[in-house]
Amino acid sequence: MAQQRSRPSSGYWYAPEPDRERGLNVLNALRDYRSAETAMRRRTRDSMGMNETDLLAVRFLLQAEQAGERIGPKDLGTKLGISSASTTTLIDRLVASGHARREDHPTDRRALVIRPTTGSDAEVRATLGGMHARMMAVAASLSDGDARAVIDFLTRMREVLDQDEHPTPVAGTSQDATGGTGPSA
Repeated sequence: MAQQRSRPSSGYWYAPEPDRERGLNVLNALRDYRSAETAMRRRTRDSMGMNETDLLAVRFLLQAEQAGERIGPKDLGTKLGISSASTTTLIDRLVASGHARREDHPTDRRALVIRPTTGSDAEVRATLGGMHARMMAVAASLSDGDARAVIDFLTRMREVLDQDEHPTPVAGTSQDATGGTGPSA
């Protein structure tokens, strides 16, 4: 059974208030999950000898392959939000490491298709298969009502995070022009 981590009295930077305790407990659990996921991603990158962008690229290529989609360099760069020069360097790295291959586009002689290798798919499955199975077991153990509540909560939290990506700095925060430091999520 998972062990509860000890927390300061309020968790986040909010003052402890009885009417916020449940919300703080939920936010702290979400923060703990994010920390565990970040650590898992770091372990995965280390075991596969890849950086974050490489791992995201391989995941995208594998998903596209499974969906029967053709992915060109421009598609890959757009998906990852990187320049065409960075995309070329990324593809060179993935080809050299055996995680991807370049192929001629079947209908456009000027275009290339980037595809994951069979070995790349096998490596990802070997590295992440057990963890994904354990995660699926936990998710599948939820009742229909609990699953709907979790999905609704996470969807609403994502929507909150998607709003106003660049808020106006508040005096005394890390974004304050005076150089003050403030709370972090």
